[in-house]
Amino acid sequence: MADLMKGKRGLVMGVANERSIAWGIARALAAEGAELAFSYQGEAFGKRVEPLAASVGSDFLVDVDVTDDASLDACFGALKDRWGTMDFLVHAIAFSDKNELTGRFINTTRGNFSNSLAISCFSFIDVSRRAAEMMPNGGSLITLTYAGSNRVTPNYNVMGVAKAALESATRYLANDLGPQQVRVNAISPGPMKTLAGAAIGGARATFRHTEANAPMRSNATLEAIGGTAVWLCSDYGACTTGEVVHVDSGYHVLGMPQQENL
Repeated sequence: MADLMKGKRGLVMGVANERSIAWGIARALAAEGAELAFSYQGEAFGKRVEPLAASVGSDFLVDVDVTDDASLDACFGALKDRWGTMDFLVHAIAFSDKNELTGRFINTTRGNFSNSLAISCFSFIDVSRRAAEMMPNGGSLITLTYAGSNRVTPNYNVMGVAKAALESATRYLANDLGPQQVRVNAISPGPMKTLAGAAIGGARATFRHTEANAPMRSNATLEAIGGTAVWLCSDYGACTTGEVVHVDSGYHVLGMPQQENL
């Protein structure tokens, strides 16, 4: 396998470092022949992303603030100037004030609620609209979610609400964009040892718990998540849209911990 994505071009948003889920996806797409562009926010992240992009043969990096229309317009303007069209987009962007991811959800502030929903959910809608305009022959849009969207998860709080909104947006976008053969899906990994995951309180304990109780007694790998993204972006995913695809070793099917861990 090395040609599933040959001739396809796309933007990966949200790579922070080599342990990012977005990077696992980018690496898998590149291995199958995809041509990639990367977005980042700010000089510090740019310095981290540049060598990673170079390692998969990309020199196409754009500094983007997803809360700023002018910044997004400049990003997609650059994509149009260089490529004209695109085939896929990977959205791996989320944010909340980590001080509000502990304690009680009821104490979420108005400002952080609005900011969390804007960055973690609305940004996907915003970039999907722009990307779909560059997909005259159809394409694939992918975002990342988490099980805290539909089950109360300690130290996740408002991010759970944001991910619930994101999953709902995925379904509505899939319906809107289906007539033009643009597919919209979300991937839901379990806990991962990433920069974003480390911001969640009790991350290590959560990682150990899911590893011990998932049906496969393991957590997801970047390679497995990347492979799922390749499927969704490739022609093999041509009839899959509006889905939340779990890549969590089956943890999402459980109602209780395994008997030996009760």
